[in-house]
Amino acid sequence: MRSLRLTSLYLLLLLLCTLAPDFTGYRAFARRSHYRDLKPAVGDVQCIRKFAPHFSNTLYSASVEVTKHHFSGILFFKLMPDSSTRVVFTNEMGVKFFDFAFTKDNGFVKYYVMAKLDKKVVVNALHKDLELVMLHQDLSKAVMLKDTVYNYTAIPNKKGNDYYITDQCRRLVRIEKASRTKAVVEVQMLDYKEGVPDSVVIDHKNFKFNIALKRIEKEAE
Repeated sequence: MRSLRLTSLYLLLLLLCTLAPDFTGYRAFARRSHYRDLKPAVGDVQCIRKFAPHFSNTLYSASVEVTKHHFSGILFFKLMPDSSTRVVFTNEMGVKFFDFAFTKDNGFVKYYVMAKLDKKVVVNALHKDLELVMLHQDLSKAVMLKDTVYNYTAIPNKKGNDYYITDQCRRLVRIEKASRTKAVVEVQMLDYKEGVPDSVVIDHKNFKFNIALKRIEKEAE
């Protein structure tokens, strides 16, 4: 009798396994990346250089959300005599949050970061975010791709690609830092005036880290 029950249980399990839906395809579909559907495109990868902001002495009001911390103040881009770009973020009272430099040869210098922000993951994220905004990229290995609407200038990074997504290189739609399957950072630079975006929004997808910049117009002298 016990043997008969075991045999019946085995047959029932076998039947359930046979009739159960195959979720393998669903998992594969869920993991499927839009980037896999991109096709090679003809075009000049250097065309995106025209979207590099012409920062000289440019001020933005800035709001930064990092995990549980909120910072607001002034973000200052200054072109230095050696052609490096200094990026300084302070509050309205002049207290400094961070002070970085991006050199002409694609180098990065951390001059100062306040204790609350001085974590490797945060500094690295700030470095890479600002690098995307400034288009401080080596395009020697970049390739042109496309979907049915936009062109993608793909620049390899350690975990995937940085994508500058354009409307036939006439307009910068957005920037994405992506793994092999999905965007992990999205950047929008809007309303260019004289080569400088009026607003910049940086949104991290994997953790709470968002930056919003609004340009401060200088008063006419």
